[in-house]
Amino acid sequence: MTEDSDSSNAARGRVPMRERPPADRVGNFDEVPRGYSLEEAFAEAGRCLGCKKPLCVAGCPVEIDIPGFVGAIARGDMRAAVDILKRTNTLPAICGRVCPQEDQCEVRCVLARTGEPVAIGNLERFAADWERQQGDVRMPEPAAPTGRRVAVVGSGPAGLTCAGELVRRGHEVTVFEALHEPGGVLTYGIPEFRLPKAIVQAEIDNLRRMGVRIETNAVVGKLDTVDELLEEFDAVFIGTGAGAPKFKGIPGENLVGVYSANEYLTRANLMRSYQWPRSGTPPIRSRRVVVIGGGNVAMDAARTALRLGAEEVVLAYRRSRDEMPARDAEIHHAEQEGIEFQLLVDPIEVLGDSEGRVRGVRCLRMALGEPDASGRRRPVPIDGSEFEIACDTVIPALGNEPNPLIRRTTPGLAVGRWGNIEVSAETGETSRPGVFAGGDVVTGGATVIEAMGAARSAAAAIHAYVMARPPKADRHSDES
Repeated sequence: MTEDSDSSNAARGRVPMRERPPADRVGNFDEVPRGYSLEEAFAEAGRCLGCKKPLCVAGCPVEIDIPGFVGAIARGDMRAAVDILKRTNTLPAICGRVCPQEDQCEVRCVLARTGEPVAIGNLERFAADWERQQGDVRMPEPAAPTGRRVAVVGSGPAGLTCAGELVRRGHEVTVFEALHEPGGVLTYGIPEFRLPKAIVQAEIDNLRRMGVRIETNAVVGKLDTVDELLEEFDAVFIGTGAGAPKFKGIPGENLVGVYSANEYLTRANLMRSYQWPRSGTPPIRSRRVVVIGGGNVAMDAARTALRLGAEEVVLAYRRSRDEMPARDAEIHHAEQEGIEFQLLVDPIEVLGDSEGRVRGVRCLRMALGEPDASGRRRPVPIDGSEFEIACDTVIPALGNEPNPLIRRTTPGLAVGRWGNIEVSAETGETSRPGVFAGGDVVTGGATVIEAMGAARSAAAAIHAYVMARPPKADRHSDES
């Protein structure tokens, strides 16, 4: 390929990903984006300039060789593209669907300076899906067994990534998952229309093929404590996420018809209430729903409510659209599907009827003031602007914090003000020797790929830690 053809390819517009029309998708949970065809992937990959000093790689928390895998697609060498992805990414089919590439790798693409960046996320999804569709999924060859055993608590993106990295290094890994299905937020939090459960299951099956052992219905802190795990394992990684929901603390939040987004989405996703009666879990039936918040979880809850039969869904957010933390694609899809956005609106009370059931929310209109600590303009109440929105269901989607069980049952484990585990940023080491942590249990609610990046760093530190000591079994025999 000549330099002129490189420039011509780069100048072409970004290849859009085909999507199911809004009218076809609001009545079911089928995935919305359709993915690239082979021809579309070739065309998009051909836009990459193959920079010698790629800025995009620095924006990736797991340091994927982006020019390498994109260039392989452009050459038609799909096997090489997949192999390059898997060198550093344990869950490529998942990351290609849910990671905010537009704020991480794609925003640093040099093409973004004058036009549209390469669609790195779409190409990552395409490569991972291609391998699965060929029926020839290949697993990295693990190193020779080290005789060391590591316990991983939690099977979300951080736990799965850490487990995969450690198995590659030759360690024996057991993952302890509190729920009846593995996957963490990938399974219970993200709806089917954004991340099909079959994709999550396929990635977990791949880890099992590599040698990762997963025990479900295993609540660490109840069944075993971290200290008890340390008696059996050479190290412990805590990747339990942030699954305890936050509420606004306004009057009426205890009324019948108020559900945290966590509970609402768990019923629909993990317990598959949308497949009722086959699933055995009846869905929450609503006519008019108010979702409070402006992040991805708020969009997920609003779009799920619509698919579960709500006649109207209102999303109340106290800032403007520009300040919404949700991905642009999720906001766009919600608008397409008919979600009503009430912006610069802050619910201050949930209203109930004589039977203690939700009948509406009382709200204040807001104006934007000076920026706050997040860099976004602070919402300021407008005096005398109260009004009501009639509804029968209210879903606060205001973020989550770590479940307190681990910290309450692990003496000497340093935690921060909000209950997050304190660690070394470089290694994930906690205040307890042999105990490491990463992901949302450390940072609070963040992205899948950020959790995976932290878990990769922790896995490297765990490897160094356990290899500097004799295996646990040998230590026990020396002590006896």
